[in-house]
Amino acid sequence: MFTAETPEQAYADPWQLPLAQRLERLSRGRRRVAYYYEEPNTSTFRYRCYNMAQLLDAGDADEADDADAADDQAGVPEHSACWFHRADLEQAAEEIAARADRLVVCRSGYESRLLRLITAFHRRGKQVLFDVDDLVFDTRYAHLVMNTLDQDIDAAHWWDFWFGYLGRMRATLDLCDGAIATTDFLAARLAECTERPVAVVPNFFNREQRAISERVWHDKQASGFARNGEFTLGYFSGSPSHHHDYGMVEPAIAALMSRRPELRLLTVGYIAPGPHLAPFKDRLQHAPFQDWINLQRLVGSVELNLMPLAPSVFTDCKSPLKYFEAAIVGTLSVASPSHNYAAAIEHGVTGYLARGHQWEARIEEVLDSLPHYAERAAQARQDALARFDGPAHRTALLAALGWATA
Repeated sequence: MFTAETPEQAYADPWQLPLAQRLERLSRGRRRVAYYYEEPNTSTFRYRCYNMAQLLDAGDADEADDADAADDQAGVPEHSACWFHRADLEQAAEEIAARADRLVVCRSGYESRLLRLITAFHRRGKQVLFDVDDLVFDTRYAHLVMNTLDQDIDAAHWWDFWFGYLGRMRATLDLCDGAIATTDFLAARLAECTERPVAVVPNFFNREQRAISERVWHDKQASGFARNGEFTLGYFSGSPSHHHDYGMVEPAIAALMSRRPELRLLTVGYIAPGPHLAPFKDRLQHAPFQDWINLQRLVGSVELNLMPLAPSVFTDCKSPLKYFEAAIVGTLSVASPSHNYAAAIEHGVTGYLARGHQWEARIEEVLDSLPHYAERAAQARQDALARFDGPAHRTALLAALGWATA
């Protein structure tokens, strides 16, 4: 484990603003985007609503001195955006529709309040887009989703849940004028379900995530990547649905621990080590679910970030956010070669790819090449900054909204 420690950061959700303030933020620009998600959270909402709104606002701040601003509306930004939730709709659906030019509905299932919001936009001749970050809109994949999440396929209630969940997502998609996906692979699956336009706007990190990651990176650099003599693997789980994926790699960890006394495992979030690691319980650490700012500190403390995924169409739709979240703090990753992980990681340069039978060898490869660690971590970080920082995707976002730049 790295010895450089960035102090724990005080955290509060930056999106917890009163409705009146969010309406005011929405109304600032000439072109206005309302993002909708059922309720705020640190995963889909953060990446697909909060980050997108921040990018639109920040882009105009960066261009405030542009000559085009010198007209009768000088000082008015070109774009503004804000986020809204189901709890806002009873009192503000019509007002949101009156103020915004576009509505982006992020991964939300059909229900009456959302229908009224979409109808309010369409009644005014305004465009509504469906944004999704997972393969959760096609009932043909219900069996695959349940298998991936390691759920009981013989339990009728799970079939009821997933057919309802996927069917409601599809119903929302059918109400919209176009769709936005996080990856090309997911966009192709969307195109199988709609004849309307499908755009791609990747996931990217926001300003707050970059700021804490800069601190973690500089602390590691200043220490010369000093370590305590232990080599810690990290598995970071943001939901309780990753036991199947984690189970793929645990036998390899146990085999390595049996002959590498310096090896440790840190699990974070909704995961717990299984029976393979019972003989090594004194070398296991666990931390509870973290806020997304302090999670960067923990990711930065380990030598290897483990990203196993069982191969399937469902996992091929996953974006590489776990790769760039680790790379920006100078932590290398070993990942299953899913479609998007393989596209994101240059094997042996910015990280490592491991098929099911290769995990033990890949981890040991890193253990045996520690003199090159800092160099490869720097390469991974530069790659993440170049490809997964918000400003790199501003043009794609504007094009997806129908406001392509010249």
